[in-house]
Amino acid sequence: MDTHRRQSTTPTDSSSKNNKTAELDPVLHSIGFEIEEVSPSQLTGRLPVTFRCCQPFKVLHGGVSALVAEGLASMGAHMASGYRRVAGVSLSINHFRSAAVGDVVLARAAPVHVGRSTQVWEVKLWKEDPSAPGKKGPQISESRVTLLCNLPVPESLKNAGDALKKYAVATSRL
Repeated sequence: MDTHRRQSTTPTDSSSKNNKTAELDPVLHSIGFEIEEVSPSQLTGRLPVTFRCCQPFKVLHGGVSALVAEGLASMGAHMASGYRRVAGVSLSINHFRSAAVGDVVLARAAPVHVGRSTQVWEVKLWKEDPSAPGKKGPQISESRVTLLCNLPVPESLKNAGDALKKYAVATSRL
């Protein structure tokens, strides 16, 4: 799928999303993931399925789905804890169906539990409905990510949350 087909000058165009993703999570950016919504109550994004994120059978690699889940949940937990440090301690993922080269995968992460010492986030991935861009098609996976939260931030990393603060949508405290 050619991600450079459409050119736009709006702030929500693909290059703007790519720049945001590169700043927020260079690893997700390296596989082509585009972060869209960023808030302590929800993160969303999309991944055009290309050869660089597939297994040899030309379907999305399960580890890429896990990478997306861990990345989005960690960013959300970091924001929800007031930009304190978080650390993932458990990731459970169920794969329901595949996504092939050329498909677009939509992702949504949302908190299930936000506590003082732990958070649990649910991350769902769907194939995009090819007849209606942006609309969810069949769900391909569902993850639960458990994170320790409210850990102290080392002095040398005090600015670690600055990019998230720049892009975060203001929401009420969870």
